[in-house]
Amino acid sequence: MENDAATLYCTNESCQAANPLTHKFCLRCSTPLTKNYLWTVVDGPSVGSPGEILADRYLVLDKFVLLDTKPGLLALTPELDHLQPLKAYLRLIPYRLHIPQVYGVLFLGDGLSHREILLLEKPPLLVDDKIQQVHLCSELTLAWRDATSMRQLNWLWQIAHLWQPLASEGVVSSLLDSNVLRVEGSLIRLLELRFDAAPSPELPQLGQFWQQLVNSAKPAISEFVDQVSLSLIQGKINSTDQLIGVLDSGLAGLGRSQTPSIKIITKTETGPSRQRNEDSCSPPSGTLVSKPPQPTALAIVCDGIGGHEGGNVASNLAIETIQQQVQQLTKVPYDHIDPSVLLNDLEKAVAIANDKISQRNDSENRQGRQRMGTTLVMALPVAHEMYITHVGDSRAYWITRHGCYQVTLDDDVASREVRLGYAIYREAVQQSAAGSLVQALGMGPSTSLHPTSTRFMLDEDAVFLLTSDGLSDFDRVEEYWETEILPIIVGEVPIADVADRLVEIANTKNGHDNVTIALVHYQVQYWEPEITIKAVIPESYSAKTIDFTSRATDPTLLSGLNHKTHVIPDTEPAKSSGLPLQWIVPLIFVLAAGGLGLFVKQLRSPLVPFISSTPVPTSNPTIEATPTARSLANLSPGWVIKTNNPISLGNNQSLPPGAFLQVINTKPNPKPASGNLSVSMRVCATKNTQTPANTNNPVVTPSVPSNSKPLPATVLLDFSQLKRFGVSVLPEDAPSPCTPVTQPPVTQPPDDSSPT
Repeated sequence: MENDAATLYCTNESCQAANPLTHKFCLRCSTPLTKNYLWTVVDGPSVGSPGEILADRYLVLDKFVLLDTKPGLLALTPELDHLQPLKAYLRLIPYRLHIPQVYGVLFLGDGLSHREILLLEKPPLLVDDKIQQVHLCSELTLAWRDATSMRQLNWLWQIAHLWQPLASEGVVSSLLDSNVLRVEGSLIRLLELRFDAAPSPELPQLGQFWQQLVNSAKPAISEFVDQVSLSLIQGKINSTDQLIGVLDSGLAGLGRSQTPSIKIITKTETGPSRQRNEDSCSPPSGTLVSKPPQPTALAIVCDGIGGHEGGNVASNLAIETIQQQVQQLTKVPYDHIDPSVLLNDLEKAVAIANDKISQRNDSENRQGRQRMGTTLVMALPVAHEMYITHVGDSRAYWITRHGCYQVTLDDDVASREVRLGYAIYREAVQQSAAGSLVQALGMGPSTSLHPTSTRFMLDEDAVFLLTSDGLSDFDRVEEYWETEILPIIVGEVPIADVADRLVEIANTKNGHDNVTIALVHYQVQYWEPEITIKAVIPESYSAKTIDFTSRATDPTLLSGLNHKTHVIPDTEPAKSSGLPLQWIVPLIFVLAAGGLGLFVKQLRSPLVPFISSTPVPTSNPTIEATPTARSLANLSPGWVIKTNNPISLGNNQSLPPGAFLQVINTKPNPKPASGNLSVSMRVCATKNTQTPANTNNPVVTPSVPSNSKPLPATVLLDFSQLKRFGVSVLPEDAPSPCTPVTQPPVTQPPDDSSPT
């Protein structure tokens, strides 16, 4: 409802003119008019009457929706110490794509009738600017019936990713409330947070909520959704990590019915106020890349730090290194890619680039502020997914027909303050040093670097904008996305022309820095599959959820960093430092003497055969330890696991379902910076066993296909492989199918060509 008396004030500090609400640009200075629509968290039937002005600035558009007519002024902020629930919103800022953030508070009334109303920005709204009408986006349960099967699973996948972080803040009930759970195009959006009552909801309650969606699910996935929801209810799916894996497999099946085409254009310029360009991009500036015919599409933007000290060297070195690393990753066929492994590999690539820049700093004896560095943001489209990795304050934006969404969170002081629950973002950015970076590539060793890698399911046409702060500063993307970038999606303007226009805006409206952008246009052709997707539910899965989206970090400010880095080989990320040379020779003598003593002792002692590979735990004479249920999370030598699915070992070998393996040991993966464990196991039984009459011990006859090679005596698998294939750990009191051995056999692990 339009209020003829209401006006919208320009945010330009030198203008601040009043404008009609229906205008998009200021009548006086042509600055795009900012329209901040706010959701009010209030108990009661409404916050006011439509058309009413509250606190001399907030126009009531609907029962709980306001428009800030003076967006250039800071809103009142609450005392965080007195509003503990506010901190859940702040700490969940890495998920602001789905969760509205705190804008401020509105104080209404006096004395006993005083009300303090929480204002949330960017709620899930449909807005008609011409007549100033707003409507809430549809509830998931209402929009579900009309969505494609790809979008239906995409929504469930997003909920699965949100479950653990919301549960950690005590607000997971929000994902079970139909009124709160909204959809905006392909995105899950929450109106507000609902705080959990005791006891907090768990995954079986999520299964019950999803069960009501089965009847209206698309035919291709109705059985899949039914299987998943029942498995949640029955506890067969007992972790969000397992749930995400099952949904990933379903989306991969549907992804075969989706054909994407991708165009990438980049552009970089020095800008009107700089003497040299420290930014870099890939593909090279002005290059248009299309996939197909190109096999790979990768976009990177780097903003160098260090001025004449070498920011351009750092940004170019980062581009060159990451290109080499990602080229190796993309040689793997899509259906052989594990998303969690790819995310980890992208972060490894960033770690390698970081250490190459850092070792360059060390070799040139650069200290403190003299060290060169760079920010980074890159986009890698793979089939129906987009992988985004970033460090620093270069940003990625996701533009669809429904809106413009910033999908990266700056690694700066202001964002850190919000993430830690210390301040509201709009207040934090006003503080001194708010924009100072807390991390960037090259400033220290990769052990202190925490890149953020996320992935997004794509089921509609979209544009991803990667940009340095030369464009993103002063909210220029938010101001101009609708007039400048949206025309790419509707096919009105060539992508190269849009790139030129964005650089022009950066130079004329900002002009304080170099500017570099990359536009990634993702177009989709989708048809409903005729096949039925079925869910494969592992029998047991107890690994902990790994949250790749929000890895909260609190590194030292860049201005104070002064680290030396370990020099690395050209093809490997940094390894931990080895023993100093002066310790090695004495250590060898000590080990030799100890071995000689042990040998003499054995000659003098009666021979005692080694009958078990299970270690004997050391007992505490005063404290009795509480036994812990065996699971993959606490895997130990001597335990027996059972395979529930075939596990490929490479070289035409595979472990069949029902095979039993006894753990020999677990140790860190020898691949540098993998963050994974290698589990060494001996193959002790499979489905086919024989028990001769003259002995009680089974004789192993591995069940392998006739065209396969015999199974090795031992195997070495990554912990991630065991999780992915859903092996079971036998309980302590279960009969062991594995016989004792005199000495654990040792064989070489499968080569790296084995599929993971």
